[in-house]
Amino acid sequence: MLHHVQIAAPAGSEDRLREFYTGALGWSELPKPPLLAARGGCWFQVPGHGGPDAELHVGIEEDFRPARKAHPAFVVDVDATAAAITAAGHQIRWADPAEIPGRRRFHTDDPVGNRLEFLEG
Repeated sequence: MLHHVQIAAPAGSEDRLREFYTGALGWSELPKPPLLAARGGCWFQVPGHGGPDAELHVGIEEDFRPARKAHPAFVVDVDATAAAITAAGHQIRWADPAEIPGRRRFHTDDPVGNRLEFLEG
């Protein structure tokens, strides 16, 4: 079972990240332990879609560069999630169905440019 995935972000981007992950996606923010909270960043509860919940940890990286190829993938209701992301003003890119037959999926970028994948369960 997966507990969490960590991605990086630049200093001062927490409000934009919260707006995307809690606002567009509806994920709850988790409190960070005090010693870790002092480092910045934020944590989110990723709802389980047919399985247990997991966490997404966003850590601050001084020489941040967005992950353009590496990415976490989340099992979701793809139509509802695509609609929510689009309504929040973010672009989505539907994947070619021939790549993974029988699995609808799309990619988007979070507000700091990290690639994310969302796919049907």
